Amino acid sequence: MLTFFLSLRTAIWLMLALVLMLFFGAVIMPSREEFSTINSNPLFGWLKDNPLSATWWLWGSIILLSLLTANTLLCSAESLLKKRQHRKWLLIISPQIIHIGFLFILLAHLLSSAGSFKGTAVAYEGAAFLLPNNLTVKVNDINININPSGYLSDWTVNIEYFSGSEKIKEDSLGPNSPSFYKGLGIYLKDIKPYPIKAVVLEVSKEPGAAWALIGGMLFMFGTITLLILKMRKESS
Repeated sequence: MLTFFLSLRTAIWLMLALVLMLFFGAVIMPSREEFSTINSNPLFGWLKDNPLSATWWLWGSIILLSLLTANTLLCSAESLLKKRQHRKWLLIISPQIIHIGFLFILLAHLLSSAGSFKGTAVAYEGAAFLLPNNLTVKVNDINININPSGYLSDWTVNIEYFSGSEKIKEDSLGPNSPSFYKGLGIYLKDIKPYPIKAVVLEVSKEPGAAWALIGGMLFMFGTITLLILKMRKESS
């Protein structure tokens, strides 16, 4: 079993099988109406609520990714142990940093698949709505700026967070300026100035976002470092 997971050939076959599974998914998805809701629900919750005849390729992909993760961890550990006395340590560890970044990105997707949330709300000035963490958000002011040509040039929405009757935070929303509190993000998606000011807000929770950022940074750092060191080695 250990020999199987320490083999580079295993990684290649797992990746080929994963590509095949995703190919089947690309064919199946357009023909099944169940997939119309996949992007608005946590993956594991969606998988539980839909038939195996439509989701078998996703379960297969998850199993293959789990095996590929084990293969990546064991191969990286073996490489570091074998070459720990190598003088060009940074050159040796750079591919492993790339692998670690890849694993963090997989972890991010796993966390978001298990515990993400996304919902929308239409709100007017003075309206309030309940968040999934039992906090209440009240929309105080919807400020709209209209330029001389009659087009919207800017808009902001002032909100307040409440826990019961206690106000715990004030914040403002803009087109590219969401509000975050205790793992939830509130995004301003659309605005309606007439006849009554109203906004469309999206509330989302992505528990894997921080891990995805860390993974992406490690992946980029490892790739750039490996490229620079390889170029130096070839030029010397």
